[in-house]
Amino acid sequence: MRRREFLQAAGFAAAGITSGCAARKLPVAAGPPPPASRGPMAAALPRPLPNLALPRISWDRVIRTTIGLRPHRDSGFVLRPEKFDGKTVIHNYGFGGAGMSLAWGCGLMAAEMALEHGMPAGGVRRAAVLGCGSPGLTAARQLQRRGFQVVIYAASIPPNTTSNMSLAGFTPTAGLVEAGRRTPGWDAQFRRAAELSYTELQLLAGAPGYGVYWIDSYNATADPRASQTRGAGGGNPAGDLLPDHLNPGRGREIFGPGEHPFPAPYAVRTAALAIEPSIYLQALVRDFILFGGSIVIRKFDTPRDLMLLAEPVLINCTGLGSKTLFNDQELVPVRGQLTHCIPQPEVRYRASGRMPGSSVSAGINPRSDGLCIGNMAERGNWSLEPDEEVRRQNVEAAMQFFGQMRPPSGPPAPHPAMSGRSVPAIESFYGVES
Repeated sequence: MRRREFLQAAGFAAAGITSGCAARKLPVAAGPPPPASRGPMAAALPRPLPNLALPRISWDRVIRTTIGLRPHRDSGFVLRPEKFDGKTVIHNYGFGGAGMSLAWGCGLMAAEMALEHGMPAGGVRRAAVLGCGSPGLTAARQLQRRGFQVVIYAASIPPNTTSNMSLAGFTPTAGLVEAGRRTPGWDAQFRRAAELSYTELQLLAGAPGYGVYWIDSYNATADPRASQTRGAGGGNPAGDLLPDHLNPGRGREIFGPGEHPFPAPYAVRTAALAIEPSIYLQALVRDFILFGGSIVIRKFDTPRDLMLLAEPVLINCTGLGSKTLFNDQELVPVRGQLTHCIPQPEVRYRASGRMPGSSVSAGINPRSDGLCIGNMAERGNWSLEPDEEVRRQNVEAAMQFFGQMRPPSGPPAPHPAMSGRSVPAIESFYGVES
């Protein structure tokens, strides 16, 4: 496609969206010796030490606080077909904190299930996708890649979906399943979904306009051995699900006292695959529209409402909406809260740690739409109103911890995803709190 044609197509993309019915340095305490973290030649190879920009965290730099409700099921996500009169509904929901991580793989498997229903008269395959978050958009793209004409029906579209409120990254076991509720069949689905999604996200990493890239992640700790079992999502109780090459903790580098700038004895560095939701989801919407898809703003109250749709195959990606729409009483919200400061392009790493004696962990995640602080996992809370006490604790913990970082010895390199960008205007944000 020539550039002019692409721009024209992008200009008409909105036509596919229609409306339907209803610096001080702390003294470092001695800690345990670090375990071996690199190969036998590691001692002979020079290792660059972290030279990290200082995060600027203060209350006057806070720009918004967001709430997201993760759709969790103790027995894990649902990926299976179900018959409703003459239609087939393929359920694809319940990912907890792993929706961004598993969406491409589960979307492909949902598309494969849709292909099993034969070629209709006229030779045109048609499908509807319910939901416009990460699971819905990726399922729609996988259907398009297999020749389907696709319509997305959703009550909310980016930037107003739950996926937009996520911390985001490849954390495929985050808040996903209770170990005692797993089955061999579910495990097999998960492993295939993780493999497929990881491959897809790697292909997008660094591609212009998708907001997917690799970033260094640091865990400042008194005991580097304790962090070995933790995933990027703050814990990995189902870690045996992942093969070694998909484990977020692989390739760990351990920096001892004096080798890193954090107020802790050790820092563990790993590579993280990051996703910027605001960029990523808009890119998926753009691709979906450019490949002939359309979006209808519509809410469904009962499965009977779905029978009025023209499409014979429906992919259910409604997340928590399936609790009422399909009477899935196992679904429960796990509430997350993020506070965002003004972006800092020079901060090109993720980091977490805790001040001695503190019960609140501090964490930062740099994105082009803000420096994200904190996270939480509050089960059963449906409120979309920010918790002011949680906000205060997260911001103050970040100010205290990162305020004790040692300044860099030279100018840090710009963030790979934010190089050359200026601070976004306030109009680009979708609300101070959302």
